[in-house]
Amino acid sequence: EELRMSKPNDFDVQSTFCVLCGRTDDCPEKYGEKRTYVEYNLTVHYYCLLMSSGIWQRGEEDEGVDGFLIKDIRKEVNRAAKLKCNICKKKGASIGCVAPKCKRSYHFPCGLQRECIFQFMEDFRSYCWEHRPVQKFTDKEPRGASQCTICLDLVEHLPVYTVLKSPCCKNAWFHRECLQYQALSAGIFFFRCTVCNNKDKFQKEMLRMGIHIPERDASWELEENAYQDLLHCYQHCDVKRCLCKKGRDYNEPDSKWEIKRCQYCGSRGTHLACSSMKSWEQNWECVECRSIFAKSGKYSKRKKRALATPEKINGTTCLLEEPPPKSPRQSSGSPRNFLLQSSKIMCQNLSPCSHLELPASDRMTMSLSPVKSNRNRSLTQKHLREQRREVCNILKELKVQVKTKTTRLNINAENIWSNALKGFRQRNFSPTNTIEVNFSNCKNKSNTSAASKHHFFQLLMLHLQNSSLFEGSSGKNLSLDFQAVKENLYFEAGKMIAISLVHGGPPPGFFSKTLFDCLVYGPENVKPALEDVADVDVAQTIQMIKYANSLSGLQSTLEDCCEFLAAAGCLRPVTALCDKNMLVNDILTYHVIKRITLPLESFRQGLKTLGVLEKMQMHPDAFSSILCHKPERLSAETICDLFTICSSSDVNKLKGAGFWMGYLQDVESGESVVTLEDILLFVTGSCYIPSIGFDPEPTIKFLHIRCPIGKRLLNCLELPVTKTYEQFKNKMELTIRNTLRVERE
Repeated sequence: EELRMSKPNDFDVQSTFCVLCGRTDDCPEKYGEKRTYVEYNLTVHYYCLLMSSGIWQRGEEDEGVDGFLIKDIRKEVNRAAKLKCNICKKKGASIGCVAPKCKRSYHFPCGLQRECIFQFMEDFRSYCWEHRPVQKFTDKEPRGASQCTICLDLVEHLPVYTVLKSPCCKNAWFHRECLQYQALSAGIFFFRCTVCNNKDKFQKEMLRMGIHIPERDASWELEENAYQDLLHCYQHCDVKRCLCKKGRDYNEPDSKWEIKRCQYCGSRGTHLACSSMKSWEQNWECVECRSIFAKSGKYSKRKKRALATPEKINGTTCLLEEPPPKSPRQSSGSPRNFLLQSSKIMCQNLSPCSHLELPASDRMTMSLSPVKSNRNRSLTQKHLREQRREVCNILKELKVQVKTKTTRLNINAENIWSNALKGFRQRNFSPTNTIEVNFSNCKNKSNTSAASKHHFFQLLMLHLQNSSLFEGSSGKNLSLDFQAVKENLYFEAGKMIAISLVHGGPPPGFFSKTLFDCLVYGPENVKPALEDVADVDVAQTIQMIKYANSLSGLQSTLEDCCEFLAAAGCLRPVTALCDKNMLVNDILTYHVIKRITLPLESFRQGLKTLGVLEKMQMHPDAFSSILCHKPERLSAETICDLFTICSSSDVNKLKGAGFWMGYLQDVESGESVVTLEDILLFVTGSCYIPSIGFDPEPTIKFLHIRCPIGKRLLNCLELPVTKTYEQFKNKMELTIRNTLRVERE
């Protein structure tokens, strides 16, 4: 007979006693679910039953209490009634220590209070306070305290019951209580190290140390529409004088009427045109945030410069404030902005040619000497091409791991981050599976899966570049976002970049040299520079210390920023002016490297996906060419070298090749309505050249056909044989332009 659990209105569950421990407490987090079966006059805590030494699950899951038969439970109660608890001295101690020759018995709640360990695995063993397993602490273990990566409060590095250390990360320490709540919430599928995301090794150690990991899905996965509120973006123009004739709520992506949100609060917005902004990437802050930061002194005030001449927008003459120069992203920020920002830039038709080839430091050098810079740039580009060819071959070696089994990702381009995160975290996702992408908000079904995948990785990399996980202007470093640490987003970002590289995505190209060196050589071997500091105030403080020309001036500066120095662990007596150099180095090391230890370690673990980090460490120069440098602008020569010409007739091949090269040169010089990116998109479905190259390699065929045909599955461009160049050019212009226009619409 199937056991039924009931709770009549006149039956007080709180007043019933557990038949094993004798307590009335109803605390599922500590003792498991409290269950009452009226027809059997039985109440029991699930953990008390599970850990009892003299009972086993002899029935099926739907028999008795989860397989524990009622008659077996009564036998166990009778057995325990003869045993006295070594802690509370009362009868009914059903749990015994499994250590040889140990005769201690106790109730489950008493064992928790006395810091016994209960292993919720295999034989469900229990150990008393004297024989319980402990974690090994070596003499090299760092003493002191660090942040618990779950609650972010300090946890002391001590071999005590209430503290646990990660078996997979040297610098990860936790409160036992925090880990237990995390395990109950995450369940067996999502409970893992919050720093490196290791699952198997981490769960095995935590089970050994008495953490209960329930065999069920995560609590947040069971809650319907749990993330719905995060998908709403603020879209309203709040400037004093809105110039948009269609109203303050009108938002048109990829135009001057696109709404840009405040980079700090995210709750105010402006049309790009209403604030005289030329690009979405330009930072903007609302009046409220600007005034708050100015009063608090946390951020340096920006000088406003009026335009010398009035600017006309839509025929209306108005004096606008000149936009401030693009400032680096600040370290602090709204934790949730990461999930919401940059949602609209994802719909742009992106082009690699919009990026600069060289990092900021090289561009600064180039501006000093035009003749010398052109020669240096030519050599640099040649070197980068060689390194990128090497990376291409390395990534092809890694791609051997990718299997034919597919994983489909359903993506909405306007919510690229949340959709990608959900897809990469789903149970059946594996980096070694072939990825297929379906854009749910795209009505055009003619696009191939490869084209959708190229576009998906392009949008994802752009979002990461502009997210709150990174800070800086051109070459970016990791920022410190506690919410992102808690949600393990740095690991996910590293994993996404690794997967993108191996699966045919674009090169990120936004890493700073310092970030790259930390990943490859280890943070202890890297010396950061002032350019790595994104926070304007911190940079100014370091400059004031660095350029102090007297001891009294230096000491005065240190007094003004003593709180910051104390927080950075750099507050010390200064007795000579030369001490400033060591102090500057210490501040830089703290702010750029030590401050982001947790994000960096988590990011490194993510990059280990598919063996990418290991290859980076083996070939640092090659990978630096795609991680620290933007893609080279497409040129007629680049496109020509990319395609292999195949033709059944040498005459057609010779004549067609001349028309093809001449057309590419016209496109490059601007004498065409299409761009080189359009040509690449027409043939391959991608407007950029992936770091791993195209598979199959692009080819060209000259055939007796009416118009050009781009076969994206084969990366093959079939071109018509024409009598004159003008006929060839007209057919190319008309076909490519109309095809891409239909796809965009």
